[in-house]
Amino acid sequence: MKKNVLAIFMTMAFAVSMLAGCGSGDTKDTRTAQEKNEGGEDQSEAESQEEGEDQVESGRQSDASEAPEDEDGSGAPAEGETFHIGVIQLAEHPALDAAYEGFIEGLKEEGFEEGKNITVDYQNAQGDQSNCQTIADKFVNDNVDLILAIATPAAQAAASKTTEIPILVTAVTDPASSGLVESNDAPGGNVSGTSDLTPVKEQIDLLHDLLPDAKHVGILYCSAEDNSEFQADIAVESLEALGMTGEKYTFSTLDEIQAVMDSMKGNVDAIYAPTDNKVAEGMTTVSMLATEAGLAVICGESGMVDGGGLATFGLSYHNLGKLTGEQAASILKGEADTATMPIGYLKAEDCEFSYSEETAAALNITIDPSKYE
Repeated sequence: MKKNVLAIFMTMAFAVSMLAGCGSGDTKDTRTAQEKNEGGEDQSEAESQEEGEDQVESGRQSDASEAPEDEDGSGAPAEGETFHIGVIQLAEHPALDAAYEGFIEGLKEEGFEEGKNITVDYQNAQGDQSNCQTIADKFVNDNVDLILAIATPAAQAAASKTTEIPILVTAVTDPASSGLVESNDAPGGNVSGTSDLTPVKEQIDLLHDLLPDAKHVGILYCSAEDNSEFQADIAVESLEALGMTGEKYTFSTLDEIQAVMDSMKGNVDAIYAPTDNKVAEGMTTVSMLATEAGLAVICGESGMVDGGGLATFGLSYHNLGKLTGEQAASILKGEADTATMPIGYLKAEDCEFSYSEETAAALNITIDPSKYE
């Protein structure tokens, strides 16, 4: 009996010992697992933080590589941005057409191209000033980003419609006297651009050189163009300085050219025509009537020579338009403002001599072009 009790007691003690051992082992394993898990979480957080920093840095590098070029100071137009440009051209003739073509070329060379990042709404007023007003209204309603106005009446129409949209003018002789800017050096508002002020004095010198016997010169221009009056005054002074006289002959519409040209016959020895839009538009008629009367016409620009004028020493309207296009690019890039952008002028070396061999032959005038190169 005692042996059985002792055996039972020993068996129970052994069981308790085993249970205690098992419990101690479980506790140790659990603690070790928790320590391992905590260590794993710390490691996971560190790795996650490092990966996050790598992703942020990668994002920064990606953003930098995808940033528009103008953000790095290059001045290039931002990728994906499109600007809307409205163009008002007073009339269709070679000089104004060349100015528009030069404008588009100037923009393209500065990174602005039709169908790529600019849209150009070109409108020709066909010589009608009321059309200029209507076109200007359209551009303001369309909220274009920039307006190009070619010739003074077009510029005045645009300027009368908005003080907010940047306006660039070209083929305008004196923007200040035309009321477009406060001064040509500091425009002070939303209008700037380029002047087609030609070397009037040098053109009168050319007239004197080609026509040494001329004493009395008729100055032909449209009375509605202030810029033509400005040039005519310079021409009179230049003629007087050379011992000649100048008389102004004006008209208001193309229908009056015939009568004005007839009134010159027998009263003048030669004709000077400044950069006047109406004269340029009717140059074929002017040159025909002048040649019939034996009168040579010294012109303000080469397009008028193409229309039958004798000769000129003048600026290139294509180059003038190109200069205006460069101004427009600076404005669209945010590098310049019309208020502080001076009116631009072509340099003297950009002027060129041109003459009509056909007209010279019809008037029995010999010209050596190499003398003026």
